[in-house]
Amino acid sequence: MTRTKLPADMRRAATVESVIVLAASTNPADITTAQIAAHLGVTQGALFRHFADKQAVWTAVMDWTADTLLARIDASAGPTPLDTLQAIFAAHIDFVVEHAGVPRILFGELQRDGDAPGKTRVRALMAAAYRGRVMRLLDLAKAQRQIDAQTDTAAAATLFLGMVQGLVMQAMAADDFTSMPAISQGLFAIYRDGLGVGP
Repeated sequence: MTRTKLPADMRRAATVESVIVLAASTNPADITTAQIAAHLGVTQGALFRHFADKQAVWTAVMDWTADTLLARIDASAGPTPLDTLQAIFAAHIDFVVEHAGVPRILFGELQRDGDAPGKTRVRALMAAAYRGRVMRLLDLAKAQRQIDAQTDTAAAATLFLGMVQGLVMQAMAADDFTSMPAISQGLFAIYRDGLGVGP
């Protein structure tokens, strides 16, 4: 079947989607540009008209992941800072369930030596963009006396991210992401209790 010729931006988006789909069932390190092109129904030459090399494809995947996840986080809201944190937690879990290939790619990038572009993008997402949003909400919850005034918000933000990462690792080990939403509800309840209640 011949694929319809797509505009460059749509072809790049389709390539990112193909990589994520392939990564859900294939070790990302083993995915070749030939596999990506075959999944798209194009030649490798056509693929490289939109990307300089394989690393450029991976960087595009990292950019899409960061932009999409942060957009979902920013769209999450609740009546209180803690409720917003819970909405963010649920949104992240839902994102992972929908795109099971993403965490496989992220963990693969983090294992690279040095400062590969994809690894740098993952660090920026987790350390600054995501963690910063969580800390601001925790600081706001403390200011509004929703949580204990002595709460170490930096540690609480690290624990928040660790809960997501721990759930993802267990889902990857079990090769089953479908139970994550149900488990995450009880996990967040324990996290919320651990923050204490303001005076």
